[in-house]
Amino acid sequence: MVKLVYFAWVRERIGKGEEELELPDHVTTAGELIAYLSTLGDEYADALRVPRAIRVAVNQEHIEHDEVILGAREIGLFPPMTGG
Repeated sequence: MVKLVYFAWVRERIGKGEEELELPDHVTTAGELIAYLSTLGDEYADALRVPRAIRVAVNQEHIEHDEVILGAREIGLFPPMTGG
């Protein structure tokens, strides 16, 4: 089981701030996680429809989409961030 935490409009579109999921064995990278989550329903597909725009953090450290997520306790998904 891994804890998924959703932030900002990703949270709003999915309709929840966090959840715990058992990921399939084929989901080993951040990119594969986003692709998998997109199959869980229309709200996920809407929130993640531009996968490259989604930022991912594993155990509170940002990673790239091709990086491995195996062994993660917590994975956060964020929309693009802007300066200000």
